[in-house]
Amino acid sequence: MLEELDIRNLGPIHEATITPAPGMTAITGETGAGKSMLLSALNLISGGPADAGRVTAGADEAWAQGIFAVSDHAASAAVAHEAGVDPEDGELFLSRTVKAAGRSRAVLGGKSVPKSVLASVAGELVTIHGQTEQLKIASAARQREFLDHAAGDDAELETYREAWRALAALEDKLQRLRSQESSARQRADYLRESVEHINEVNPQLGEDDELKAKRDRIENAADIAEGVSRALAALDSSQMEFDASSESAGASDLLLQAAQALRGIHASGDFAELAERLESLNAELQDVVFALSGHLDEDFGDADLDTLNARIHELGELTRRWGPTLEDVIAWRDKAAFEIEDLDASPEKLSELEAERDVLRGKAVEAAAALSAVRVEAGKRLAERVTGELESLAMPGASLEIRVAPRSGDDALDTNGGDDIAFLFTPYEGSPQLAMGKSASGGELSRLMLALELSAADMHAGKSGKTADDASDMTFIFDEVDAGVGGKAAAELGKRLARLARTSQVIVVTHLAQVASWADSQFVVTKIPPDADDDAIGVVTTVDGVTDEARVHEIARMLSGSESEASLDHARELLKESSL
Repeated sequence: MLEELDIRNLGPIHEATITPAPGMTAITGETGAGKSMLLSALNLISGGPADAGRVTAGADEAWAQGIFAVSDHAASAAVAHEAGVDPEDGELFLSRTVKAAGRSRAVLGGKSVPKSVLASVAGELVTIHGQTEQLKIASAARQREFLDHAAGDDAELETYREAWRALAALEDKLQRLRSQESSARQRADYLRESVEHINEVNPQLGEDDELKAKRDRIENAADIAEGVSRALAALDSSQMEFDASSESAGASDLLLQAAQALRGIHASGDFAELAERLESLNAELQDVVFALSGHLDEDFGDADLDTLNARIHELGELTRRWGPTLEDVIAWRDKAAFEIEDLDASPEKLSELEAERDVLRGKAVEAAAALSAVRVEAGKRLAERVTGELESLAMPGASLEIRVAPRSGDDALDTNGGDDIAFLFTPYEGSPQLAMGKSASGGELSRLMLALELSAADMHAGKSGKTADDASDMTFIFDEVDAGVGGKAAAELGKRLARLARTSQVIVVTHLAQVASWADSQFVVTKIPPDADDDAIGVVTTVDGVTDEARVHEIARMLSGSESEASLDHARELLKESSL
């Protein structure tokens, strides 16, 4: 819902702030006063084209900002989140700056974004029904989206799309297999031969490092034995059986002798503590002796250096080709095995995939038929409702047909189902049925869109179980909806806009008092001529909210062009009737 619209230096509007009502807001004023600038501002914050010619003469830039109230789970909040912006206190700020000489700048929640992002967010917040914007409904895609929204077929559509995605993925895989050229088959052969070679060698993680360490120990066995023996002799001579008669004491013996000498001192001092420390050192020394004695007894068996070197060389060949480590070689082999499976376009594999594809196609066709059935039924109900509304909107004989035609053939399905959807409009009795968007004036199309929005809102509320008072996040903007309408039809038009405003925010630009009288709030756009004493100031347009007697005077002006007592009485009566 639009809470506030701020405008600076846009056309004749130097500065304006509009705070629309949650329900229906009417924008009124004399013809040519500048009401179109409000639509221009909304178009700007919706990511529309930026026209430097709209910048107020003498100003450097024009600026527009919309503040929208959004719920945390709204679609607009999700789109904004993807752009790195989250609502602040339940509000989203959308703004656009247009330089008089230069490029425009789009801002979402204080963060500069591409205008396409602004358009995506605004698309979930604002629907503009104006002479230009309504032409978008002429596209088949927009008509399908509108029908799906009215039908409330989210479940059927998602079920179909899941089936379609599975089918499309398998079709892609089949296409890749069928279109393989000789280079792809050569790669499959290379991968297969490489995997077979690696499997024959059968490398184990860390095997090369272990073998190199073993080779190093074998090659240095004599040095190891001599070094360990000398170390043991120095630490504990009792470990050296060949030198048992030696009278030289090892380090362990000397430590024990030193400890015993300290414990033999009976005078006061820290001699006992020092003796304990020496004994502790001896215990640690014995651990070292034990470890060294194990190396002295180490048996390398019948290990053959030639065999070790041959295996190390064999593993080295693998790491040079698919390394640099054995871990990389093994990972490459495992990945290659999966790639071979994809590249293997054997007849058996293709037959298996084609059978699977046929099963998935059957599921997609079934889901598409279920979706189509919902669309056909919803299209009939929506067209009947719209045709009934048009009669009350000064369009007797006008009708709408929504044609849902299931496609046939191999290419019948796409991501949105298997239907061709067309909105066909007959503007008056006897007129040929024409494609929507090409068969109506701006005013007629605006009223047709109002009838569509009303009917869709009623259908969607009925399917979802919502009441008429459950509001949505969408803001509808109507321009030219009252073109060619007057009298009783104008009152019916206002009543229907007010009805739509029960479930959505509605802003209507109108010149009819019978329409404006139904609004919950009203803003008047006024053009102030230039001051004859100050040539520097050109035409200025103001936008002011009117309430109470001020609104009565504006309604009277719209009724008769004057503010006589009779027209004022008529205005009060009209406002009273419209509030019933």
